[in-house]
Amino acid sequence: MSIVVENITKIYGEQKALHNVSFRIAKGEIVGFLGPNGAGKSTMMKILTTYLKATSGNAVVNEFDTTTEARNVQKSVGYLAEHNPLYLDMHVREYLAFNANVYKTPKSRIEEVIVMTGLLPEAHKKISQLSKGFRQRVGLANALLHDPEVLILDEPTTGLDPNQLTEIRNLITSIGKEKTIFLSTHIMQEVEAICDRVIIINKGEIVADTTLAKLQKDQKQVIEIEFDYRIEDVLIQQIPHVTHVVNTHGLVYEITFDTTKDMRPTVFDFAHDNDLKALKINQKNKNLESLFRELTN
Repeated sequence: MSIVVENITKIYGEQKALHNVSFRIAKGEIVGFLGPNGAGKSTMMKILTTYLKATSGNAVVNEFDTTTEARNVQKSVGYLAEHNPLYLDMHVREYLAFNANVYKTPKSRIEEVIVMTGLLPEAHKKISQLSKGFRQRVGLANALLHDPEVLILDEPTTGLDPNQLTEIRNLITSIGKEKTIFLSTHIMQEVEAICDRVIIINKGEIVADTTLAKLQKDQKQVIEIEFDYRIEDVLIQQIPHVTHVVNTHGLVYEITFDTTKDMRPTVFDFAHDNDLKALKINQKNKNLESLFRELTN
């Protein structure tokens, strides 16, 4: 196993950021770590990279204990923090050379990661002159300098435009062919595009841990409907076969059913019987986004 987390709890004062979190990640997996803001994602990643110590529990990365063998963990992990810490006055090659010296990495590796991350056209520039997308590439290049077995990426595509997002996503997918990758993100399409598995955390606790293949296999029917005024979820739950109701925004509701039967006529009849107007009604399969909303609302 590349990562083993057992009953990790982290407490800040009176706030419990993580509570008995446990999971395992095998070598070669690309795992998406999802959760709302404040759920504990960054805290978990900082524990795995030895920036923080857990209040209780154990974490092992590449067979090294994060508490007693922190230096060995650091040598075998590449970490891109949520707020990419870069020395903006340095040139790209200068910055990577500085870090290569810290890692005692051969200088030849600098050119390897520059090519690997697509930085060659910008490598002569100061980091301050780079776009957000290329700055993220510099952060990834730095994380790859010492050829780590595990990459831990905290929201690596935050703030990127669609083109930059696609480029970084493709880069992570390419790197994932040889590395174990544990990444956090708020972008569901990103997880569905590049991850083998997803772990969802909410209020410091794991609420789901499943492969994308299993999620697709277990898809349930979801009806999205917009009424002409707001109603209570409990009323909608009276419809047969309803398992979950989420008011996604405004007057729009997402209703999950435990049947493959087309429930649109039933929902339409429900609206009519309760003097409601169905302004919009769509049928769709339950996907990662709807699962996330269901488990974290």
